[in-house]
Amino acid sequence: MTRNTTSKKTLIVFCLSAVFLVTGCATNFTQKVSVERITPEQLTKLLPQPVANLSLEEVVKLSQQASNADEIIQKISTSNSRYELTPSQTLELSKQGVSAKVLDYIHTSNEAAKQNAMADEINKREIAKQQELEAAKLRLRQEQNLYYDPFWGGYGYRPFGYGFYGGYPYSYYPYGRLRPHFRH
Repeated sequence: MTRNTTSKKTLIVFCLSAVFLVTGCATNFTQKVSVERITPEQLTKLLPQPVANLSLEEVVKLSQQASNADEIIQKISTSNSRYELTPSQTLELSKQGVSAKVLDYIHTSNEAAKQNAMADEINKREIAKQQELEAAKLRLRQEQNLYYDPFWGGYGYRPFGYGFYGGYPYSYYPYGRLRPHFRH
């Protein structure tokens, strides 16, 4: 009878420990990720401001002079002009004779400049985060130096430590009667 109750107790203990082990492995230890949001004011500072080295009036004049759309696009790109046009301004320029190809180029170049500025900012933040992580890893490695006790000095003056009888400049024991790893 004692053997039967002992085996039941052992089975119950084994089952409970298995349940605790399984639930311990099944728990999710995720940390909350903090996302750094950009305010609208910061966003306007990050985005490149439109610079019109070639004014819109000149673009309209070139279009009315029957210049080729590719020539106008070439002049806009060489002057590094960028325009922030509203839909009504785009419609007005179209009515004044600016071709759709030029208007599409103005829009796509503006969007590409915005995307490039945002990608540069993301890369800059990612590099800063990586440098911060590397600094934290280095600090952790320095704090957890596993080969040396933080409360004890180095292990001797020779390349292989104190040796069996202590360091070279000392007698039989380097610190009197005690070995170097026993400290008062």
